[in-house]
Amino acid sequence: MPPQEKQKTMIEIKSFTFNPFMENTYLLFDETKECIVVDPGCYENHEKQELTEFISNKELKVVQLLNTHCHIDHVLGNQFIKDTYGVELAIHPSDTPTLKSVEVYAPQYGFPNYQTNVAESFLEEGNKIRFGNSELEILFVPGHAPGHVAFFNQKQQMLVSGDVLFQNSIGRTDLPGGDFDTLINSIQQKLFPLGDEITVYAGHGPTTTIGHEKHHNPFCAVK
Repeated sequence: MPPQEKQKTMIEIKSFTFNPFMENTYLLFDETKECIVVDPGCYENHEKQELTEFISNKELKVVQLLNTHCHIDHVLGNQFIKDTYGVELAIHPSDTPTLKSVEVYAPQYGFPNYQTNVAESFLEEGNKIRFGNSELEILFVPGHAPGHVAFFNQKQQMLVSGDVLFQNSIGRTDLPGGDFDTLINSIQQKLFPLGDEITVYAGHGPTTTIGHEKHHNPFCAVK
């Protein structure tokens, strides 16, 4: 008999759309069942239940909590994930003030029960996120938020982009720490060179591809 083939590593990605901002929360996991949570936007109890039931039914082990950036719609469930699964939060250090400010304005946005939380570790470009048999590359892509990062896997041609790049749109730049020119530079210098076939898992809306946005996005297409 031929030697048994080694099981191939394959990242699975599950998305949930949470809170009134229609934010995309992502779970990434592989055949080991180790799982990372990216941008938990769950606030209402039924949202938290939907997330935890999926994790339980799939018998996943949550090992890391990551924020692409720290605007309110992406961090509403941070403390819930930390408390439920005993994991620490990792963000880019430049977004520490962004996270801190959420506790001030959350009630004005209709989230009076927001749980204040802090990061225990930091994400830096060039470092790797490792879980199970998988890894993601950290890309620093500011412009929408001062400490915005994206997570990239070349092997599977996938990018978790947060609010940098959307289908036919880009992240807004009128919030504190935002800058239009910086955002366009992040997209054109960091994301477009990754390759046209890369699938983009955005912070809002449907998935897209680098190729589509490079050629058709009205804000940042390369002419």
